[in-house]
Amino acid sequence: MKIDKKIIKELSDYLKEFNLTEIEITEKDTKIKVSKNNVSISNQPQVISPSSPASSSAPTQTQNIKSGIEITSPIIGTAYHAPEPGAKKFVEIGKKIKKGDTIMIVEAMKTMNHVPSTADGVVKEICVEDGQPVEFGQTIIILE
Repeated sequence: MKIDKKIIKELSDYLKEFNLTEIEITEKDTKIKVSKNNVSISNQPQVISPSSPASSSAPTQTQNIKSGIEITSPIIGTAYHAPEPGAKKFVEIGKKIKKGDTIMIVEAMKTMNHVPSTADGVVKEICVEDGQPVEFGQTIIILE
């Protein structure tokens, strides 16, 4: 089996561009999976080799110690701070919110999913930029 390094490079670039932890592509009987921890290619047996150090850099925001109530993304997608471009943002730093208030929209597969607050509190930090890709379980807002 010949490995197309161009595909692996392209998938690695997508990891960095969209801040993903892993991505996988399947064509016929070949599956290529690239993650920040490893690269694997399988036809029948699975071969695992370490990825390049450049692709294993973690976002700095997950390395910081956070205090407060963390609200996480319920799905993978793109986070938006407002219902439409130019509209008023759902939350601002210092704003009081109640459990159930919409704090953000996460778009996945052309569907706009409203993310409700899971607790009452005051917005201490907004952890994602408008239009930034988010992963399941990633902290998007911290409340006091």
